[in-house]
Amino acid sequence: MEQRLGRVETADGTVVAYASVGVGRPLIYVSGWLTHLQLGWELPAERALYETLAHGCRLVRYDRAGCGLTPGTGRPPSLVSELAQLDAVAAALDGPVDLMGVSMGAPVAAAWAAAHPDGVRRLVLYGGWARGAEVSPPAVRDHILGLVESHWGLGSEVLTDIFAPDADGPTRAGAARYQRACSSAATARALLALSYDLDVTDLLGHVRTPTLVVHRRDDRAAPLAQAQVLAAAIDDAELVVLPGRSHLPYAGDRDELVRTVRRFLGLPLARRGADGLTPRQRQVAELVSRGCTNREIATRLGIDERSAEGHVERILLRLGFRSRAQIAAWYSARRDPV
Repeated sequence: MEQRLGRVETADGTVVAYASVGVGRPLIYVSGWLTHLQLGWELPAERALYETLAHGCRLVRYDRAGCGLTPGTGRPPSLVSELAQLDAVAAALDGPVDLMGVSMGAPVAAAWAAAHPDGVRRLVLYGGWARGAEVSPPAVRDHILGLVESHWGLGSEVLTDIFAPDADGPTRAGAARYQRACSSAATARALLALSYDLDVTDLLGHVRTPTLVVHRRDDRAAPLAQAQVLAAAIDDAELVVLPGRSHLPYAGDRDELVRTVRRFLGLPLARRGADGLTPRQRQVAELVSRGCTNREIATRLGIDERSAEGHVERILLRLGFRSRAQIAAWYSARRDPV
């Protein structure tokens, strides 16, 4: 899959960059805190999440003001501005949309669904909250905000440890660098402060859309109690609690999260072998076992070299390996069992 980039404009002139991948009915993905459409697509674990979500639908993501490819406005972030940006993205799509809000994006998505009962077919809230003030104690919030503002490098590393404790070292290091590349320290601090200030408690009773609230049981960044508040306040909402500690959706058991979301949205579940690989990934693994380079794999399979590289990265992630040699040894063991 390759993403397509575009831009929309809000009523007040804010330009919002968005990316779409896949075809079918639209699924708008309202991301948490900081985003960068291009850099996020280049992170293997994050891209794997988007690609698996996008099978059978059109996944649309966007960078909020001051992040990634969307320029800042000079105005402080607010729920009003968040909803205006989501308005602009939704207006560029046809018909009702499926909507998935992640982390800070969850209360934003819930508020938008409450205001647009006919505009949302199904709503998914992952790792979210109803009241940001309940996410962590005041002293902890003040400490983290101060750290982000005064030492963005250290702040990004501390937050990554909170967001993705189940991720391996390279993934955590990449996530910390990614956060710093998404925005300035001032923007990061302002958006994090907004996430603590968001309170959509009074809006949840107006959500009429079939809703799935999904949360990891030991999420270190957002307490499970807030997911329970969301599910209790939205009529007939379904609450699914998954094992795990990671807040980032692509860390930890990404596959189970994707299966849960796709099942609720009525999208077909991806077919994989017992090893968890797609047929194309098994072809790539075989060629890796033969010592083929990414360029040679691309030539043999009729794909571009970047796609071959992406397949290898996702095989490494899925099998929990760190090198091509491990892939080769694994494939050889499967082919020639002792």
